[in-house]
Amino acid sequence: MDKKIVSSARAPQAVGPYSQAIGIHGMLFVSGQLPIDPATGALLLGGMREQTQQVMANLQAILEEGDQSLSDVVKTTIYLKDMGDFAVVNEAYGSFFSDTPPARACLEAARLPKDAAIMVDCIAIGS
Repeated sequence: MDKKIVSSARAPQAVGPYSQAIGIHGMLFVSGQLPIDPATGALLLGGMREQTQQVMANLQAILEEGDQSLSDVVKTTIYLKDMGDFAVVNEAYGSFFSDTPPARACLEAARLPKDAAIMVDCIAIGS
């Protein structure tokens, strides 16, 4: 098995015993990203639009470190603390996938790490 750990300094470091992403056979499995500012390590406390943008920027940084891009993403899962935030999150998220959006699931979670309001993970397959 040719498994490779992918880690980007432009994204928050893992907050537990896991990798930011694992690459194998041209696929990249990116762990759930929180709205953490990688420069400070602090949870972003702005509105849901800003938090979603930070999560997506973190995903993008990890994808790029793994020689992939958002256009290679085939599946995402969005975890929300409050499904009432869906419309704002959907709009901000959608701005990152203008051409061919990936398959997606979105669910409300009772509690996320660091009491975050949003977390997103993804799977990408390189071309």
